[in-house]
Amino acid sequence: MTGGSGISDKILARCACMPGSGRKAVRVDPELKEANGKRLRRIEGQVRGLERMVEEDRYCADIIVQIASVQEALRGVAKNLMKNHLRNCATKALTSGKAKEAEAMYDELLELIYTHLR
Repeated sequence: MTGGSGISDKILARCACMPGSGRKAVRVDPELKEANGKRLRRIEGQVRGLERMVEEDRYCADIIVQIASVQEALRGVAKNLMKNHLRNCATKALTSGKAKEAEAMYDELLELIYTHLR
């Protein structure tokens, strides 16, 4: 594994999203980026609220409900990121005409879906 991302070294070595030395997306849809930024700022506020709830010894079930809300909001961000990844990074790799690049992308997508996007 590499850098805590959960994606194997084999896949990272051939990712289409790596034009150059850094890992960057091929393209990021500006509307999705803005929507994700807004969601993440809202989630940040929710997490601060959770911290206050814990500090104030609030009812456990209420805290758990709020945690579930944060988790669902994070899933929404992940879905947007996956949409962008499929439209741009994956499309580039799968249409590149390079078998190794396409195979690495298939592997990456399967690992993301089965391991991280349940």
